[in-house]
Amino acid sequence: MFDTPIPSGGLPLDGDDLELLDAAEAVLRAHYRPFWHMVAAAIRSRDGRIWTGVHLGATVGRLSVCAEAVALGRAVIEGDGSIATVVALRHPKPEEHDRRLAVVAPCGACREMVVDYAPDALVIMPLPDGPLKLPARGLLPFPYRR
Repeated sequence: MFDTPIPSGGLPLDGDDLELLDAAEAVLRAHYRPFWHMVAAAIRSRDGRIWTGVHLGATVGRLSVCAEAVALGRAVIEGDGSIATVVALRHPKPEEHDRRLAVVAPCGACREMVVDYAPDALVIMPLPDGPLKLPARGLLPFPYRR
């Protein structure tokens, strides 16, 4: 299933995490548009508030913006900009038979961003036995340094 070792030290999801997943799911179901808005993210700030975002697709791919970045932008503008836990959900592609939303790992750029803003944050990751929370720092063992 995985080409790389699975990090150890994962934490099981709790009620707050399920609420975070529900928030991401609600945003994705409300704003899904094939190839434009296929991923939603939810961030729980340290004060317990939840900030959501949706992937902003673009015809020119490099102009696309990840859902995690949109959610963090909202957390910075509307809240304290902190990240306690983050999750992203992907809507299945139109040709996929499994129509369930799925937890997805953040891309490398989003991992860098989470570590920049909150190196002690937790990320809900898809693992073979189900999602677990992992430390963001552990997902990026060699982060870029300015």
